[in-house]
Amino acid sequence: MAPPQRDDPYKAFNFIVEIDGIARAGFSEVSGLESETTVIEYRVGGERNAVRKLPGLTKYANIVLRRGVTQDAELSNWRKTVEDGQVDRRNGSIILRDDDGNDVVRWNFFNGWISKWEGPALNASKNEVAIETIEIAHERLERA
Repeated sequence: MAPPQRDDPYKAFNFIVEIDGIARAGFSEVSGLESETTVIEYRVGGERNAVRKLPGLTKYANIVLRRGVTQDAELSNWRKTVEDGQVDRRNGSIILRDDDGNDVVRWNFFNGWISKWEGPALNASKNEVAIETIEIAHERLERA
């Protein structure tokens, strides 16, 4: 009898981010890969102690991306479209890779736009990389 094949989980540090029209954007952290469906509770006459539950609206958390500040202005230009009232919606993917660099899991987001930008905390007494944070609001997230 052959031993069972191991199915080790993937490591969280080996990922890339792809966004339509953004050629260079190396991120150090991604969070917000979440969806939640509200629960609608109701009672039916004649059922004394039971509450029925139905699915309501599904909503998606903003995707939060963090990266070191560089000369690359593509994300800043994308954010500026929102500030100027001309929202530029884009699709993108967060792709998890295995130890060999192969794409293994992909989360695709749709109709995203940068809803928040946060600059780095600057402190002359620390020895850290300047990190900027963006939040992408989107309408749908799916695992492919």
